Amino acid sequence: MQRNYAIDYIKFYAILAVVIIHTFPGNDQPGYFVLDNLSRFAVPFFFAASGYLFSLKVSGNQQSFAYFRKYVTKILKIYVSWLIFYFVYDVARIMLTNENPSAELSKYMENMTALNLLYYGQGTSGYQLWFVISLVWSTAILYLFYRLKKVRLLLVIALCFNLLGLFGQSYSIFDELPVSTTRAALYVSLFYTVLGFWLATIQTWQKYNGRIYFYLFCLFTLLQVSEGFWLQKGLEAKHGEYFFSTIFLTLFLFLYALSNPKLGKGLFLTKMGANSLGIYAIHVFFIDMVDLFFEKIGLEPSTHNLLQNLVDAFLVFVVSYAAYQLLQKLKAFRLNRN
Repeated sequence: MQRNYAIDYIKFYAILAVVIIHTFPGNDQPGYFVLDNLSRFAVPFFFAASGYLFSLKVSGNQQSFAYFRKYVTKILKIYVSWLIFYFVYDVARIMLTNENPSAELSKYMENMTALNLLYYGQGTSGYQLWFVISLVWSTAILYLFYRLKKVRLLLVIALCFNLLGLFGQSYSIFDELPVSTTRAALYVSLFYTVLGFWLATIQTWQKYNGRIYFYLFCLFTLLQVSEGFWLQKGLEAKHGEYFFSTIFLTLFLFLYALSNPKLGKGLFLTKMGANSLGIYAIHVFFIDMVDLFFEKIGLEPSTHNLLQNLVDAFLVFVVSYAAYQLLQKLKAFRLNRN
């Protein structure tokens, strides 16, 4: 099976986009709004890539259940490990920075519900961990439908839920979906994970040149910016994390990656993209650390100074990558000693 370097190469830009989303200030100014909107391809692409690679491992594999169990267990270990990390960090910060830590701890623990921890990925300052637990749920549902040979049916069902989820975000200005959040498996990750899985099972995309997919990706990226601007600036809808156009720009970006499997081969950026999950998990911690650093030197952590925003994102990204690489080396050292 030929390795697709383009997926990891694009993952680099995707994880950089995630860091930009989380480090840059609110999108009330046009320039920041456009940057935020342009970065929204990242998480859908991650889910699609996960579904695609999962398909390559289980399709036609007589030991597919063994792989599924191993894969889900691995993702769950990652989720639990980082959940504990952010829990310990949160408790330590509450104890050190609050005049009445017991009251703050009691309030903090109220969010530790089974639904938050096991489905929404909420409850700690590691808000980005929703991606990890959503991937577990999406993969489990996907594998069930794969065994039932109903992946196409699931794709249609997941698409319907994805469209429905729009009404829990910007489209709620027309008719609001009565849920606390649509940033969850059912409304976001399931569709894009199944989409990636399905793309691995078809070959019709090979009829067209990769440039066509790239141009279509660019077109729908512009349409997404326009869609978001119309909703949030024109209609004054609430902030949206994904849009109708996101479906198409993700599809065509992924088809572009499939059409150019050697894109990024041998590049350091591709290596960094291959470590995107580690950067994703740890970067929120370093956002806090960099903000504390800025406070110590007399700068506001949240500002509309573009230069400081860029420095902020750069520091968070580089330190997150370096820290994750160090953790991997320590893990390998421990395994070698055992």
